[in-house]
Amino acid sequence: MTERRAAVIGSGFGGLAAAIRLQARGIRTTVFEARDLPGGRAYAFSEGGHVFDMGPTLVTAPQCLEELFAAAGARVHDRVELLPLDPFYRLQWEDGTHFEAFGDADRLAEQIERIAPGDGPGYARFARYSEAVYREGYENLAGAPFVTPASMLRALPKLVGLRAERSVYGAARRHVRSDKLRQALSFHPLFVGGDPFATSAIYALINHLERTHGVWFVRGGTHALVRAMVALFEELGGELRLSCPVHGARLDGRRHCLTHAGGEQRFDLVVSNADVMHTYDRLYGALPRGRRMARRLARSRWSMGLFVVYFGTDRLYRDAVRHHTILFGPRYRELVRDIFYGHHLPDDFSLYLHAPTVTDPQLAPPGGDTFYALSPVPHLGNADIDWDRVGAEYAERILAYLEAHALPGLRDRVTVKRWMTPRDFERELGAYHGNGFSLAPVLWQSAYLRPHNRDRHIPGLYLVGAGSHPGAGLPGVINSAKAAMTLVDEDFPR
Repeated sequence: MTERRAAVIGSGFGGLAAAIRLQARGIRTTVFEARDLPGGRAYAFSEGGHVFDMGPTLVTAPQCLEELFAAAGARVHDRVELLPLDPFYRLQWEDGTHFEAFGDADRLAEQIERIAPGDGPGYARFARYSEAVYREGYENLAGAPFVTPASMLRALPKLVGLRAERSVYGAARRHVRSDKLRQALSFHPLFVGGDPFATSAIYALINHLERTHGVWFVRGGTHALVRAMVALFEELGGELRLSCPVHGARLDGRRHCLTHAGGEQRFDLVVSNADVMHTYDRLYGALPRGRRMARRLARSRWSMGLFVVYFGTDRLYRDAVRHHTILFGPRYRELVRDIFYGHHLPDDFSLYLHAPTVTDPQLAPPGGDTFYALSPVPHLGNADIDWDRVGAEYAERILAYLEAHALPGLRDRVTVKRWMTPRDFERELGAYHGNGFSLAPVLWQSAYLRPHNRDRHIPGLYLVGAGSHPGAGLPGVINSAKAAMTLVDEDFPR
């Protein structure tokens, strides 16, 4: 039998997971990465002794990684060290209230009673609901491909029974009275590009997923996991080509001809981990199917943009913050509305502050700390902000806010500073409208209604990553590769 060959476009977590599964299955696989390092959004850089992850910062559902490495005859725990976080994160408000999300049930109950007296029984009901949607929405659906209407119809009765049409915030509001606790139970969709007031209540499963499997950090930073996955892929015989963007694709019969810096190559199948609009509009735009899908995607709802400022300090702040800290601004619902639907940059913001040196001090030089602060902002399709002009001023506003609310004296102690805007996401990652997490995770863009893991009209084209089923987040993109490989097994039997 002629050796089958596969191309994976993009080396984000979804692409690397697909590449490992393909190579382990005996399909000769080449990964094409446009940037000079693997990882996609999980890029990394070092400056002044500080090591910065530029994208994902936490690991949930580590069993996804265990299963992936096991499929290649390896153990993830032999390749990377996962460090447990407890509390998972701290939430804090401008009035000085804070909430520690502990994994221990008794300590968590104390936190709930402190910020939301009397809401303990309501939280218990929410936790039971979260477990129910986890069982159905994650265990049964996340790793299964949805490529036919029947596959969606089979899941529909249970989704209806779980009131999937309700929002995550709506589910929280149904069970607890405290506005702060409602925020604490509903902010998670922002980690995958979703509006808590519009994202399906299925995403309430994150609460149970965290409590059951924990929240983890990779020693050496998230990019250490990227490097471990690349090493496993190459040990299996796979090839990674860095600084080698794919410029276009055409079909020669059922074979895919990819054009890149080195010329043109033919492959039996292609797995695209690129931005889903980029895949159809730029790579396969010469095909009628590509043009049709690009027009359809242009009408879709996209996740918000992200502004991220990376900074290092020459003093320690580890006692002032947790590894993950969420700083809520003066508005919640109104700010979320401005972020997802507004046409201007809001004057206020809520921030996610990542302080990896709380857990792994080696990511900063002696006597210093390493941070990134993320501010959700409108994507470029809603607010075409001149980020090249306003980026520096916005970064300074974020640092001033952090100085006032979390890190005293910060601006005099910053030694390294860099930022990334939605315009950078567009230029460097090919992200449509500079989006942070691809298509928004609303119900009508989920499962069968999301771009399929196998294209129906382009034989041999498979999609993984945030824009395909099941969606964004580390477990989501790892499971997208699992779903896509189920379909590869159907199409290319051993």
